[in-house]
Amino acid sequence: MKCTSVARVFAPVLLALLMAVPAAADLRLSAGVARVTELRTALVTRLPAPDFSAALPAEDLTEGVTQDWLMAQPAPDGDAQWQCLTEALYFEARGESLEGQIAVAEVILNRVDSKLYPRSVCGVVKQRGGGGCQFSYVCDGRTRMREAGAADLAGRIARAMLDGAPRLLTDGATHFHTRGVRPGWSKRFAHTASIGAHLFYRQPGSRG
Repeated sequence: MKCTSVARVFAPVLLALLMAVPAAADLRLSAGVARVTELRTALVTRLPAPDFSAALPAEDLTEGVTQDWLMAQPAPDGDAQWQCLTEALYFEARGESLEGQIAVAEVILNRVDSKLYPRSVCGVVKQRGGGGCQFSYVCDGRTRMREAGAADLAGRIARAMLDGAPRLLTDGATHFHTRGVRPGWSKRFAHTASIGAHLFYRQPGSRG
């Protein structure tokens, strides 16, 4: 058999084999991609669904009222209502985080807005009844704020809250107490938040 005859016989076979190699590689690649997709789908199916109902950390609910923002504002001042709120924050919450102090301010302002309480900040913080004071520092007769830094921060928070900063931390709370005590009303009122050393509650009927 001549060489040209051999070439004519085997050339189509060789051409077919060469064309089959890329096709086989493509087939293996497609199979690999399909397997990876299958494994990824199975993994996602096994993962629990994300929980979007969990409460956000307190620091995520202060709507831009950060320590840096407060300190960048002009030195705070105001009328008697501002002074009363500043003193209440200083004596009731100066050891708390920024969020903890804002939360106490919310309680006082929520009371001001409620028909169950006096209609001014000073009226709320100085309210007496049941043989005592609503805020213990009032009965103790304390008014001098000796820690200048804490007093300045309390004044800045008071100014921001009186100027309309949002109240998002305590869900309308009207009461709070430290973790070391358990007042009788805490069993009857709705618990709305826990921030720092304080637990917060909303009195029934305080809204509206």
